[in-house]
Amino acid sequence: MWGVDHVVSFRREVAGFERCVEAWEGRDVPLVPRCPDWSVADLVFHLGVTHRQVARIAGARSSEPPEGLGDPALLRLPEQRWGWPEVGRGPLVGRMPRGLLDWFRDGADQLEKVFAARDPGEPVWSWAPRGLGGRTVGFWMRSQAIEAAVHRWDAESAAGVPEPVETWLAADAVSHVFEVLAPARQAWGQTPPGRGERLRITQTDGFRSWIVQVDADDVLLNQGTGCCLVELAGSVSDLMMHLWQRIPREEMGVRGEEALLDRYLPSPAPWAAAGLARCCPNPGGAGTRGPVTRGE
Repeated sequence: MWGVDHVVSFRREVAGFERCVEAWEGRDVPLVPRCPDWSVADLVFHLGVTHRQVARIAGARSSEPPEGLGDPALLRLPEQRWGWPEVGRGPLVGRMPRGLLDWFRDGADQLEKVFAARDPGEPVWSWAPRGLGGRTVGFWMRSQAIEAAVHRWDAESAAGVPEPVETWLAADAVSHVFEVLAPARQAWGQTPPGRGERLRITQTDGFRSWIVQVDADDVLLNQGTGCCLVELAGSVSDLMMHLWQRIPREEMGVRGEEALLDRYLPSPAPWAAAGLARCCPNPGGAGTRGPVTRGE
């Protein structure tokens, strides 16, 4: 994980997101350029829901998915202000709803307190298949730091030019794709079995590279031997945001058999059905923005 303190990264990225979206308090919110079905208000709402759900999961001390992840009592949605349930069936356009940012801050603080009180190695439920190191509190710390960075970038892109993701977190996010997300997609039949092809992901603004080997029943990171058939190159932040479907491949450097990237890297999200690659999940595993009940 490149020595990343995920709780510190989560705090930093949430603060950057909040600074950006505060500019739209009392103003009409724009759509997010790379996620045209979402507005900036949808980003705030989505993260606020996610933080509360992850706080319930990470604080549950259980290997089973907690009940009531979509319960309004957990989400504390002020119906009289936002007109729930219309919120989240977006895009949410017009003025930033009154009280939305205060509600967001409360959820982010709640999750940070849960993370501060838990050891990363403590077992909890997650959507990740067993054997991928994903059934721990640390899984949620890592994924939430990454998600906060992605949506901070989204919000800043709606305001102008987004700041790159911090180098170590971006590198960790690229590793996360191939340590957890790509193997999960393959395990769930969302990508075809590999034939031992090897792909190289190269950072152009630093020293890191990732060698990905796609076998019939596994995705191996920095293992095996042989020549790479394709190379994807870019700054580490751009690599991360490309893997999260924000930066198009035309803006990256590609050498070799580009079709392999389409075959094995269609989206970093194993929970996303076809056509939903741009949508982020709720932690229970649903590919929608509204509340969920349970994920298996």
